[in-house]
Amino acid sequence: MPRSSTRTRPVRRSRTRRVGESAYGALLVARVGLMGLLAALLLVAGVWTSWQTAQYAMLVKGRSRGMMTVSACAGERCTGPYAPSSGDAGRLAKVSIAEGAADKGTRVEVTVKPGTTHAVRTGAAGILHAWVPFAGSLLLAALVVAGGMRLRRTAWVMGLLGAVLLGAAFAAL
Repeated sequence: MPRSSTRTRPVRRSRTRRVGESAYGALLVARVGLMGLLAALLLVAGVWTSWQTAQYAMLVKGRSRGMMTVSACAGERCTGPYAPSSGDAGRLAKVSIAEGAADKGTRVEVTVKPGTTHAVRTGAAGILHAWVPFAGSLLLAALVVAGGMRLRRTAWVMGLLGAVLLGAAFAAL
């Protein structure tokens, strides 16, 4: 049987090289894990921030609902009188809403946060506006997932979902 010219036995690497390769592999795993934790932290922070407003926009049953007429805008808030749609709560002379949620002179359906004069817009526009911080966190997390974890398709999906949510909120308002 003739001998072939190719080697059939694996070449032994030195111990130093094997330790270096395993350390490099451990660094890669640590990088992916750290970037995954960072992406998860961004998403949790976005949901947490959005939920502080979204709960009033989404879960309106049993809350004080009514119409607000935006009369003045200053800084980041717009103010105006509030008239409840049902007789369970009284009129308020001045409630405030986030400036991006309504334009001056418009009437919007709102719910008032209990114990405050802060109003949150309800309906589809209010819900989309409340979830804007989550959309931003999706966009940021997509960058982390693409750059740090090298999961390009997942990052594209996250980024597109964030952009669609931002676009829908912009179009609804």
